[in-house]
Amino acid sequence: MSNRGRDLVYTVKNRCRVCYTCVRECPAKAIKIINGQAEVLNERCIVCGNCTKVCSQGAKVYLNTVDRVYSLLKNGRKNVAIVAPSFPAEFKEISNYKIFVSMVRSIGFDVVSEVAFGADLVAKKYRELIDNEAGKLYISSDCPAVVSYIEHYHSALVKDLAPIASPMVAMSRVMKRKYGDDINIIFIGPCVAKKAETNEVDEMITFTELRDVFEEKAITQKTVQPTEFDPPLGGKGAIFPVSRGLLQTAGITDDVFDGNIIVAEGRNNFQEAIKEFEDGLLRSQHLELLSCDGCIMGPGMSSKGKHYTRRILVNNYVQKKINSLNQKDWEKEIDKYIDINLEAKFKPKHKSLKFPDWKEVEKVLESMGKTDPKDHLNCGACGYESCEEHAMAIVQGLAENEMCLPYTIEKLHNSVNELAVTNEKLSSIKQALKQSEKMASMGQLSAGIAHELNNPLGVVVMYANILLDEAPKDSPIHKDLKLIVDQTNRCKKIVGGLLNFARKNQVNSEKINVVNLAEQSLQAVVIPKEINVKVDSEQITDAYAMIDHEQMTQVLTNLIKNAIDAMPDGGNIDVKLEEENDHVIFKVKDTGVGIEKEALDKIFEPFYTTKGIGEGTGLGLATAYGIVKMHKGKITVFSNTDEKEGQTGTEFRISIPRYQ
Repeated sequence: MSNRGRDLVYTVKNRCRVCYTCVRECPAKAIKIINGQAEVLNERCIVCGNCTKVCSQGAKVYLNTVDRVYSLLKNGRKNVAIVAPSFPAEFKEISNYKIFVSMVRSIGFDVVSEVAFGADLVAKKYRELIDNEAGKLYISSDCPAVVSYIEHYHSALVKDLAPIASPMVAMSRVMKRKYGDDINIIFIGPCVAKKAETNEVDEMITFTELRDVFEEKAITQKTVQPTEFDPPLGGKGAIFPVSRGLLQTAGITDDVFDGNIIVAEGRNNFQEAIKEFEDGLLRSQHLELLSCDGCIMGPGMSSKGKHYTRRILVNNYVQKKINSLNQKDWEKEIDKYIDINLEAKFKPKHKSLKFPDWKEVEKVLESMGKTDPKDHLNCGACGYESCEEHAMAIVQGLAENEMCLPYTIEKLHNSVNELAVTNEKLSSIKQALKQSEKMASMGQLSAGIAHELNNPLGVVVMYANILLDEAPKDSPIHKDLKLIVDQTNRCKKIVGGLLNFARKNQVNSEKINVVNLAEQSLQAVVIPKEINVKVDSEQITDAYAMIDHEQMTQVLTNLIKNAIDAMPDGGNIDVKLEEENDHVIFKVKDTGVGIEKEALDKIFEPFYTTKGIGEGTGLGLATAYGIVKMHKGKITVFSNTDEKEGQTGTEFRISIPRYQ
């Protein structure tokens, strides 16, 4: 069986919380953000497993192959387990490694051997390679994630990979030499990349998967008796999974003065070493590279283990092993298998992304508000090292603008501000709609009342005038009839106002000079000497608009009369004309007593007046409101009655579309 071509690492979508940690930790940038979800690009993934280690939500997981192992165990062939030498770092609760060996056997394995012996063979080959080929620099090839990274993204360095198989592959070849080809070989270790390394191993499970098997089958230390690993037994190769394990096993020094080996472990370090090696900066140095901080920190290990504690556990195991190892028997086994072919071949795969056009990158940066180098915060919150790298990933289709935290925060602030403005506008519209509904209801009521009153009122007016004409002027009844006529005439005006407020007739629009209209409206009003009136038309360039001259004259005269009534002791009235977006603006401002806040919501209602009894009908502003609405315009009022600040007065603002 082979796992190549399968999605060995994938995303559990309902767990992904958009933290971009996986983007930051992926050396191959094999993570694509789609609508905030981090998807693994299998064709770019080197199966290092970093994303599975750093994802706190468990959204990144690797392929579980336990079921496939169960199938192999049932196919009738000899089942061979080869165990990575890092097992003491994982199963620290098992003090006797022989108990661990028996627990693995209990799963159904006929043979349980240790990869440490394969590591011994590989280390010898490395030593020969470095000693015999002076002047040739090599990169270690025992970490499949590093090998895959070089094959895909630094193809020019494939020729520099040491042509030596990994300890796992070496041990699988030893097992086939010993037991023949008709066997099942299952590797158990800390690495996820091993699942896709080679077809020479039938299947691979991690130590965490092995724990699940133990639990599922109820295999514990108490259910087994200790047994030794099946030969050949490993030697110093058991130290392979810790830092500089290859060097120590091969007996190669990396002393700062004498050594010619550079050891780099972990995502950042191995990438930097490869880059410097490729640039020719490391002119006389071999590289020992590991994707993880030693195999003891691989993604197939339990997540809560501590690095140095695990190192000590492996060191203690190796010391006990070396002390108890029969050196002569071990050397015989080495001599027996030393001729095994440990050759490995690697091929360039050229998966590097095409460098995007810089103009497109600049456009993306500008779209995120990064128009100047000082705007490049390079905070790393997006998962990329710099703003430019993030912008390039966006152009390449791997990232999204919203991954930029400063950009998203600013966008959120703008959205909040826009929402506040929208809410304010909505509140204003709701208030206007409420007022319109109220006016419409009152208009219907007023029209009905006025219609019903008009006929009987006309009879009263007619007969009152007849009686007044017939009564002698010096008679006592003449005075009473005169009062009746005056009040019925007042009632007639009120009814007329009601009909005017409620009327549904169309606006008789014509091209009118609004400056002349304002001046003529002033002439229709008797203005006391103590009141100064001024018309300001400097802010309007086009004085013409399509409006109903008679109706708008009525609106302006009503507003001017109200302004005069609000200034019994004199003051100023400013009539300003302005223009705004194809609208003509009329402003009538006075310096009078102002309108109380409680009254502002009611002033356009019929019969509401702040004047004394008998001084006003309460229909002037209601009528003005109706006329403005018939012109598809808007009338608003602002009034300040705070006398302490010395800012009293009222301003009415009328906005009428220039063309109806």
